[in-house]
Amino acid sequence: MGIGNGSSSDVLFTSHKAMQDETTPLLPIKAEEDAIHEFNGASFSGAVFNLSTTIVGAGIMALPASIKMLGLIPGILMIVLVALLTEASIDMLVRCSHQGKITSYGWLMGETFGQWGRIALQVSVVINNIGVLIVYMIIIGTSTTGVHHSGIFEGWFGPHVWNSRPVVLLATTLLVFAPLVSFKRLDSLRYTSALSVALAVVFVVITAGVAIVRLIEGTVEIPKLFPEIDGISSVWKLFTAVPVLVTAYICHYNVHSIDNELEDKTQIKPIVQTSLGLCSSVYIATSFFAYLLFGEATLADVLANFDSDLRIPFSAVFNDIVRVSYVVHIMLVFPIVFFALRLNLDGLLFPTARHISRDNQRFTIITISLLAVIYLASIFIPSIWDAFQFTGATAAVLIGFIFPAMIILRDPYGVSTKRDKVLAVTMIVLAVVSNSVALYSDTLNIFYRKQEA
Repeated sequence: MGIGNGSSSDVLFTSHKAMQDETTPLLPIKAEEDAIHEFNGASFSGAVFNLSTTIVGAGIMALPASIKMLGLIPGILMIVLVALLTEASIDMLVRCSHQGKITSYGWLMGETFGQWGRIALQVSVVINNIGVLIVYMIIIGTSTTGVHHSGIFEGWFGPHVWNSRPVVLLATTLLVFAPLVSFKRLDSLRYTSALSVALAVVFVVITAGVAIVRLIEGTVEIPKLFPEIDGISSVWKLFTAVPVLVTAYICHYNVHSIDNELEDKTQIKPIVQTSLGLCSSVYIATSFFAYLLFGEATLADVLANFDSDLRIPFSAVFNDIVRVSYVVHIMLVFPIVFFALRLNLDGLLFPTARHISRDNQRFTIITISLLAVIYLASIFIPSIWDAFQFTGATAAVLIGFIFPAMIILRDPYGVSTKRDKVLAVTMIVLAVVSNSVALYSDTLNIFYRKQEA
């Protein structure tokens, strides 16, 4: 999984090792493990569902708050723009990888920038994915047990020790996450991914239905089309929405794993385009209808809004359906993101060892350790907005935009066009400027909050 010290001998070794290990981040070959069923390659639909599930995670919950901050028109335009930039950055990675016969994002960074390039990418994936998985746990805990808002279990049974946040999250980790993250092949999760996407659509349909009913009845406020600017501080604040939008589309760390499992490698581009089109539609619909429904009362985690009176018949029933469906969706997204986290952490800790799927002891120890860290962190971090802002402004923007742009500018395999290089420079400039301002604004906001407290 590692890349070595960057010497020519290491390059030859690692290229061979990449083809042997990274072509299939899956179970060992049939001869080694006496596999009962032969794997003939992932299907187009299975790959679309796995990539879409990687994209549509907790980001959908924070996007309505971003739209509230940016205004409806700039917010939707930003969702589309980030989707287009994401498609362009993935296309850059895939073209370079196919040309150089490289089978993972980390190996591509290593071949382009040496050992430290590979390490930088793997560290970024570990930071980003741990942050995202902690956010998932926070959403599950907030939705089921409540912190400032009534949770599902508290609403049904009242507050008890057995349905407290730590107990519910521990049960979820042991009974749901542990079995799902035990799979060693990404394609094994295609059915849970399909269900996950379907549940996200259920959330969108219900939110849209309630918003339309309220709109017909005239009981919703017309949302603001543009942001309210009342000084330089309000301008800086707008940039805090950018990391949330970036995080909502980060899926680059799983693209190679999905590509490696395809029988026909030419399918990866339409798979990426289909997934991004589907996810963008879900994001736009969710952001528009949720903001229309809740207006300026839209919370950083819009799921927390669904504990109030929706002012329609059977409001409590719809609230529960929305929260339960989305909590299950998050549970099914978790193993997809965890897959890349475990693979990259293993690459950092054991760079010259055989593939983790071929070492059950290492696989088990790393899996248990990661689950424990994510569980404990989710107990002590209360806000998904803070987590999204800092991971989105640092690790996510590196993975999604800066590293792909650097690869295309370095152009190790001669595939870059003039258009590619102009786009790469544009991506780096936009990413650095917008996220530097976002980090500055986030830090100031936290500092002022502490002072006020």
